[in-house]
Amino acid sequence: MRPAAAALAALPLASACALPPEGTTEADRAAYDAAVASVGCTLAEEADYAPVELQTGLTRQQIMDISRYRVAQERAVRTPEGGVRLTAGPCAPDA
Repeated sequence: MRPAAAALAALPLASACALPPEGTTEADRAAYDAAVASVGCTLAEEADYAPVELQTGLTRQQIMDISRYRVAQERAVRTPEGGVRLTAGPCAPDA
């Protein structure tokens, strides 16, 4: 198998091995999903982050950590502007 093909084949395994952010619970991550959905499913600027912080009680760092975790799980994608858009749960695109 070529090195590039091997790297591509390993991608699903890498996302399956993503560990939840330290110091957060499943309830925190569910609250994050609901709060991000309430601001339009995208975190890109202060106007997005502040309401999520207020709704969840999480710190900005925890929100950023959960965002990275959701990307690693393939439940979110990075936006061209540098933000994150949820693509699963309440933000799943219509099938």
